[in-house]
Amino acid sequence: MAQQPQERLDRINELARKDKEFGLTEAEVAERKALREAFLKDFRAGFREQLETTAFYTKAGKEVTPEKVREIQRKRGLRED
Repeated sequence: MAQQPQERLDRINELARKDKEFGLTEAEVAERKALREAFLKDFRAGFREQLETTAFYTKAGKEVTPEKVREIQRKRGLRED
């Protein structure tokens, strides 16, 4: 069963505390590695999603969204220009 992001983070922190106090078994080290990789994968996906849906403007109000991001937004139907 897949863990929710907060459950995953809580388990990572629990393993970190245990590692500082007692050390971890090989199974726990492997679990921690897998949890960290899953956390980073989700974080990167969320960050990418946020960037790809953001438009950037100067103080004067001129849009300066990078062309690469504009293309992604067009492909996703977020832009009509």
